[in-house]
Amino acid sequence: MMKAILIDDEISNLENLRTLLEKHCPQVTIQATAGDIANAVDAIEAYQPDLVFLDIQMGEDTGFDVLKRLPMRNFEVIFVTAYDHYGIQAVKFAALDYLLKPIDILELNEAVGKAEQKRAQLPTSQLDFLLQQLKKPEANVTKIALQMQSEIRYIALEEIIRCEADNTYTRFCLSNDEKILVSKSLKEYADLLKPNGFLRTHQSHLVNPKYVKSWLKEDGGILLLQSGEKIPISKPNKDTVRQALQQL
Repeated sequence: MMKAILIDDEISNLENLRTLLEKHCPQVTIQATAGDIANAVDAIEAYQPDLVFLDIQMGEDTGFDVLKRLPMRNFEVIFVTAYDHYGIQAVKFAALDYLLKPIDILELNEAVGKAEQKRAQLPTSQLDFLLQQLKKPEANVTKIALQMQSEIRYIALEEIIRCEADNTYTRFCLSNDEKILVSKSLKEYADLLKPNGFLRTHQSHLVNPKYVKSWLKEDGGILLLQSGEKIPISKPNKDTVRQALQQL
């Protein structure tokens, strides 16, 4: 069983989440709910939960303020938000789970399942990493957390040469020749890394322009990387890639 606390400033959202958990996630026991920052901090310190469902936007405050006030954060967090807005980029870079309102039952079950797996493993510093990320503008993020099967790796963006789709997985190719396989789609990482200058050259390829050596005219356009690898450029992406490279 996982002991949980629900935090949201709207009572209807708390009741809806409670109903969904009681009906679809019997492994979760709800210890308490809270509707503001102060009560949320008190509840977490009093009950020491395994899992916290944390609303991001709470009036003029945010759920992140709850985390900042806690000296110990030895619990898993599933963020809940009505919009893909402030803070979500940082949550994604930290490889933490989030749910968009209205909550989808399948996504809820998946997030709870991941939280159970993480609790069974060694504790990580994902929440500390998240709070560090929040101090930076989105375009100035320097590291990303990659959730692997047995660990979470924190990788500097400048170490990523390219990413390649492998069915529903993404393979990260690093400057030290290491390859990391992550169970998220390339599209998700393409959207996440776009503000940091990464180029989607093809349906299956995402490239760090730092490692581009030249544009080859063969086969309608290919990027030659410093490693000697050749990365295809699809026709719909040619103009975007060319313009981005000209601005380097």
